[in-house]
Amino acid sequence: MTTESLNWIKSSYSGSGGSCVEWAPAHASTTGVVPVRDSKNPGGPVLTVSANAFAGLVTMARDAAL
Repeated sequence: MTTESLNWIKSSYSGSGGSCVEWAPAHASTTGVVPVRDSKNPGGPVLTVSANAFAGLVTMARDAAL
């Protein structure tokens, strides 16, 4: 997986002020592996998690915002 070829989008749960997380949904839907990165450092490390683990992260972010 080369991160340059992925279509990255910012998470709707990212806060304002530069705390943005990006993920690559097309890659996730074809492989079941979700790449996640810091939008402030697009050339930096990429965390890869299973689709189930990513769903858990999204749930945690949503619940923390309530």
